[in-house]
Amino acid sequence: MPEILRIFGLRFYFYSREHEPMHVHVKSADGRAKFEILPDRISLVNNIGMKQKDIKCAEMVLEENRELAISKWHEYFGSDTVGADNNDTEENMV
Repeated sequence: MPEILRIFGLRFYFYSREHEPMHVHVKSADGRAKFEILPDRISLVNNIGMKQKDIKCAEMVLEENRELAISKWHEYFGSDTVGADNNDTEENMV
């Protein structure tokens, strides 16, 4: 699972068999969340157990590192497509 960044006790990553829309998973000591990377903003999709302060921190980190996340996504999946043969597991759905 490709990692984008680790900072402030948060791990930002995506799975090797991802799907669009472009998004990033975030794991903290307390839980995990998923954020969509939209053209005009970062949007929380799902939160399982992460504290609100960690959600806000993750959102700010993603805003500041939007280009890095987009670059890593395209570097891994290519600019036109994302992981074909997507087999979402319950863990991937976060």
